[in-house]
Amino acid sequence: MAQLFHQIWIGSVLVVLSVLVSAVIFLAMEAAMARFHRWLVRPPHRPKLALVLVSTVLGALGMITTSVWIWALAYLHLGVFGGIEEALYFSLESFTTLGFGDLLPPLQWRILSGMTAVNGFLNIGMISAIVLEAVRWVRRAQLAS
Repeated sequence: MAQLFHQIWIGSVLVVLSVLVSAVIFLAMEAAMARFHRWLVRPPHRPKLALVLVSTVLGALGMITTSVWIWALAYLHLGVFGGIEEALYFSLESFTTLGFGDLLPPLQWRILSGMTAVNGFLNIGMISAIVLEAVRWVRRAQLAS
C-alpha cells in the first residue's frame, strides 16, 4: 500500500512539474504574440496566420517533448528502466497513450505509468486549446483591423 501512495505522490509531482514547464513555454508564446501583434494583424493575413499556426504547434511540440523527457529521466532515476532509450520510449508511448505493450515497467511501478498517461491527456488537451486559441485570436484581430 505504501508503494501505491509513493507512486501517486511521485506521479503527482511529475504532472505538476510538466504543467509548470508547459506554462512557461505558453507564457513565452503569449509574450511573442503580444510583441508581434501589430505586425500579425496587418496584411497579408494568410501567411501570418500560417506562421502563427506553425509557431504554436512547434511550441506545443516543445511542451510535449519536455514533458516526455521529464518522465523518462524520472523513470531512469527510479531505476524502472535500465537505459535512457527504454525510458524515453516508454514515456513517449505512455504519454501519447499508444500503449503498444512491447515494453512494460515492473509490476511495482505500473501505477506510475498510468500517471504518465494522465499527464499526456492533460497536456494534449491543454495544447489543443492553446493552438486553437492562438489562431482564433490572431484571425479575429486580423478581421477587426
